[in-house]
Amino acid sequence: MHCPFCGTQDTKVIDSRLVADGASVRRRRECNHCKERFTTFETAELIMPRVIKTDGSREPFNEDKLRNGLLRALEKRPVSLELMEQAINKIKSSIRATGEREITSNFIGGLVMENLKQIDKVAYVRFASVYRSFEDIREFGEEIARLND
Repeated sequence: MHCPFCGTQDTKVIDSRLVADGASVRRRRECNHCKERFTTFETAELIMPRVIKTDGSREPFNEDKLRNGLLRALEKRPVSLELMEQAINKIKSSIRATGEREITSNFIGGLVMENLKQIDKVAYVRFASVYRSFEDIREFGEEIARLND
């Protein structure tokens, strides 16, 4: 690792700690040349499959879209950001576990709904109303009735 202060490649690790529930490693480093200290973070880079949209187009998986959809559904609900991040990680793990190179947006939507059903029923119905394009109040009632099954 190059020193960000003097550019030398001769650095050593002083301390390593797991962060983000073990998903990352935080390392304190020291430059052997200028003696400055700095922090680096190490995470595994896992390739996510491409998403096949309902119109047939394909695009790279976008975690921000997933997060924004969950944020909208969970808006003003008593759910912590930590719980939401855990749901995002669960969804991403489920997607990777398929082993597929491409995955449909419908599959992702189903995973989101499964997770929201466990986290918050109101957020689940909110998401379902947009995801399934509810046309009238009857469809809301039917979805709520399915929650009790």
